[in-house]
Formats: sequence, C-alpha cells, structure tokens
Amino acid sequence: MAGRAGEHSDRAKADTDPEQAGREPGLGATVAERVRRAEGGLSPAERRIARALTANYPAAGLESASGLASQAGVSAPTVVRFVARLGFDGYRHFQQSLREEVQARHASPLTLAPVIGRHSPTSELVEAAQQVSGATLDQTFGALPEQEFDRAVGLICDPAKRIACFGGRFSQLLAEYLDLHLRLLRPGTFVHAATPGRDAGFRVDLSRRDVCVVFDFRRYQDDTVQLARYAHERGAKVVLFTDPWLSPVAEFADVVLPARVEAPSPFDSIVAPTALVETLVAAVHARLGPTAEERLRAAEESWRGEAGTA
Repeated sequence: MAGRAGEHSDRAKADTDPEQAGREPGLGATVAERVRRAEGGLSPAERRIARALTANYPAAGLESASGLASQAGVSAPTVVRFVARLGFDGYRHFQQSLREEVQARHASPLTLAPVIGRHSPTSELVEAAQQVSGATLDQTFGALPEQEFDRAVGLICDPAKRIACFGGRFSQLLAEYLDLHLRLLRPGTFVHAATPGRDAGFRVDLSRRDVCVVFDFRRYQDDTVQLARYAHERGAKVVLFTDPWLSPVAEFADVVLPARVEAPSPFDSIVAPTALVETLVAAVHARLGPTAEERLRAAEESWRGEAGTA
C-alpha cells in the first residue's frame, strides 16, 4: 500500500530499532524507558544520575552535562558514560531526544497529524490502524517495568488497603473499567468522582491505608495531578498509569506504568493502556487466588438471584 500508512510502517520499524530509537519521532523508546531498561547494569554513580533525571523529568536532562552532574553529585564524565550506556551517540543526541519528548508531551489533536488523509480509502485506514495499534502494544509490553508492575499488583492485593481509582476527562473511563473488575476480586475499592478536586470529604479521608490508582495522559490534567500529589502527601500510595512522556504525577508516584497512546487519528488511543489494565486485573486475580474465586462465585450467585426475582 502506498501513501501515509506505508510511510508510517517504515518509520515504526525504524523506531523499534535500538540504534534508531531517539532519533526519529514515533514509537522509539523514550529516555525514561531506556533508563528503566538499563537500571540493573548501572553503577552506583550512574544510579544517582538516573534518580536525579527521573526526579525532575525531563527538565534535568535539558541542562548541561555539568549541570546534571551537579544535581546528581557526580562528575561530568560520569554523565557522559551514563548517556552512552543508554545507547546515545553523545550528550547532544541525548538532549535532542528529550526535546522531542517535550514537544510530544504538549501535542494535541490540533498538532498531531492523522496517518491518513481525507480522501484515503477505508482499506488504508484499516491497515494503518492495525499497524499503529500493534506497534503500541508491542512497545508498551516490551518496555513494561516488571518490578513496578509486580509492586502495583502487591499494593492492590493488600487486604489492609483501600483502592481508589480516578483519572481525567477521558482517562476516567479507564479508572471505572479497572474498578469494575477489582470490586469483583476484593472488597474496599471505589472510583472517585470525575472532578476529584471538588470533593473535600475524599481528601480528608485519605491516609496511609489508601492506594490511589491514577490515570493521567498527555495534556495532563491539573486537578488530577493536584489530587494525586495531595494523596501522596497524606501518606497514600500512588500507582500511576501514564504515557511514555510521563505525567507530572510520576515525580512522586510509588509505581509508574507507562503505555503508548499513538493512534491513526490525531486523538490519543487507549488501546495499549486498556490492555495494560486488563493485564493488571489478570495478575491480581492470579495473586488473590481462592479469595478472588470465592468473591466471584458469590457475585455470580447474587446476579442469578436478582435475575430470578426480576
């Protein structure tokens, strides 16, 4: 197939190549993803750089090499070695990738070009959607931080914790979807209101016994970020679902689970985030084991009873 979809296919293949990641726009690994992948092999000094970078991402990396070194308490040559370990040709290449991420973070339907044009045939749209969706799923699960994922499962399975899910204008759908499943597997879960900043009662009740599962994707929503920050300050654990460019919530979240959001349209997709939510549900179900099965069985019996009296 000729045209935009074919061009997109070639670009997506290049972006999944580690040698090309960071040089081209599209589905290349972000700097944050590279850091997570490299964590196990970093030296103590390099780990300090990683912490400094992720604590103020991506702004810390847009400073000079000596500036980032000062923040991390290491030497400038150590920063250069760290950048090379991530797979960049040099510090300039590293910063170019971060600048592209800054642009991507602020993208909107008005600035994101669709993969197909107004006169493109349906067959071209279908092929483009298949290519883009497949690439987002491959990239999301290929970059999934397993330790972070396991920690999220552990927090959600903790019977001593209450689970509160909330998101933004569109991502609230994912919060509701996750909660619909979780309430079948364990007690003490609920969805917070779609306008969380207006609920003083919820804020007052937040404590160390809470786990807030937060959904926040680019064009990050201020009230969602502020509520998540408040929950963190009250001692609640924060599990964040976000995009690869990282919501500001990532600065203080206990767990960060990124998912790709590229789509054939100029609107971001929830295909990969939904798949990640469903994977979390599967892991929670497996971890809870018999207790989840008993609760599911009770729910089924309740539904059958309601149907019989209808």
